[in-house]
Amino acid sequence: MTLNIFQREEMNTKNTCILHVEDDENDVILLPHAFEEAGISNPVHVASDGKQAIDYLAMAARGTDPRVYPMPCLVLLDLKIPFISGLDVLHWARQQTGLVDLPIIVLTSSENPTDVSLAYKFGASSFVVKPFEREERLRLAQGLNLWWIEKNLCPENSGDHSRSKREPLVALHCA
Repeated sequence: MTLNIFQREEMNTKNTCILHVEDDENDVILLPHAFEEAGISNPVHVASDGKQAIDYLAMAARGTDPRVYPMPCLVLLDLKIPFISGLDVLHWARQQTGLVDLPIIVLTSSENPTDVSLAYKFGASSFVVKPFEREERLRLAQGLNLWWIEKNLCPENSGDHSRSKREPLVALHCA
């Protein structure tokens, strides 16, 4: 299994990574720039297809080599990815004991109401349409930082073991 891994030298006080499941190289390159501008210093691990995402999350949930496969504090999941769809990755993750409470945000170009409905049915924490403009990406990164990294509390069995409760899940953007 090959993963593209982008890590930053400084790390957020939570010391946990973000898993970005994305096959579009432009999004893989542009989102970390927005993260940097928004003050997100968590390392970002990238899985470029559904199989890599499942492999990574399975290893993280089992605690297999946590330096290579750390449990993420957040997953950003595209729906239209190769081999295994994002919806199938989400459905699989919610059936895994160690991943049930992991915040998974669907970050996709789809605005299809069926995709939105299925994502929430399968356990998405939020559904966000990918921004294409630089300023929109920055606002998205700022929102992710404020709510999901700084404010959100995770259960002990998910990415951040220093906290024991989690605030209710809400969408970052609802039409």
